[in-house]
Amino acid sequence: MSVIEIFAALMGVLSVWLTIRQHILCWPTGLVMVALYIWIFFDAKLYSDAALQVVYVVLCSYGWYHWARGGPRESGLLVTGLAKIRFVGWIIGGLLASLALGYVMSTRTDASFPYLDAITTVLSLIAQFLMTRKKLESWIFWISVDVLAIGIYAAKGLHVTALLYGLFLVLAVLGLRAWMIDLKSRGGSSSGSSCPRTEGIGSSAGSPSSSVTT
Repeated sequence: MSVIEIFAALMGVLSVWLTIRQHILCWPTGLVMVALYIWIFFDAKLYSDAALQVVYVVLCSYGWYHWARGGPRESGLLVTGLAKIRFVGWIIGGLLASLALGYVMSTRTDASFPYLDAITTVLSLIAQFLMTRKKLESWIFWISVDVLAIGIYAAKGLHVTALLYGLFLVLAVLGLRAWMIDLKSRGGSSSGSSCPRTEGIGSSAGSPSSSVTT
């Protein structure tokens, strides 16, 4: 446990809470967190996770812009759902990519838990990208990542981070519910899954939008 890990965890909690509320500051706070976790994960030899944080820097920057300007006529972005075939495609593609990355990590590096680390890496990338688009289904991927991450980080002795992901799991479930309420309040529904992602009940509620995209 270190001061850096504790501070990164606090920034992570703040970022997720702001995401649930659809507050645009979720992105800059997220940038601070991922910058700190680049060092934390590299030091723990979780190389897939360290590389993931670098990609997060790009995705957070993109999400920050897209949430602010990605709606109609460059307005704020609204929560929408994926078509079912798209959701299934993301799942299958994620599993195949995880197997490929896990093989590389197991044969080319001294990574701890290469396949589990690879799965959390790939699913996190999918979840984060869908989050930048305010897709309900992003929360489903985050819930899956959080469950796996709790075990991985506890086994590596990153106890603060394991507790953080336990809190993330709770927040992800709350986020799922909150974004679902937001979507339904606008008369929408998600065809992506039986448990759609609910990415927020904040500033964009009440504007017209199609709830399912392809």
